[in-house]
Amino acid sequence: MTGEADRRTGVPRGERGAITVADRVVAKIASRAAREALTRFTESTGHVPPGRRPPHVNTSVRRAPERNTAGRDAEPAAVRQAVLGEARVRITVELGYPSDIGAQCAAVRREVTERLSTWAGMEVSELVVSVERLHSVHTRHTGQGRVR
Repeated sequence: MTGEADRRTGVPRGERGAITVADRVVAKIASRAAREALTRFTESTGHVPPGRRPPHVNTSVRRAPERNTAGRDAEPAAVRQAVLGEARVRITVELGYPSDIGAQCAAVRREVTERLSTWAGMEVSELVVSVERLHSVHTRHTGQGRVR
């Protein structure tokens, strides 16, 4: 009976089922990728005081629609890449100042998009990087008064 059911579905036993990636997993991957992308900018990371908030990530994940696999049997499984869903990501970062803010935000976008695609099988439909706070070398010393 099971052999007959396998022939009717047309999908091999090892390829059936569903994979879901939770929002918090996507957020954790995005946060780590953003943090690693920012560590490459030494002029900025040197100004951010230790213990400051790491990149904060909000995500919204939508599961990928079921795709018709009838015409895809000719492709080997290694060639086709499964897309498990679509992610909308908002990342809030704190950066050092002065530094190249645009380059840092672009690096975060690039790294997060690549990692989510590779590690979680997610397409990133929207990725917003916002800078919450800039840390200047002059404001690092809390005992001083105003900076002129």
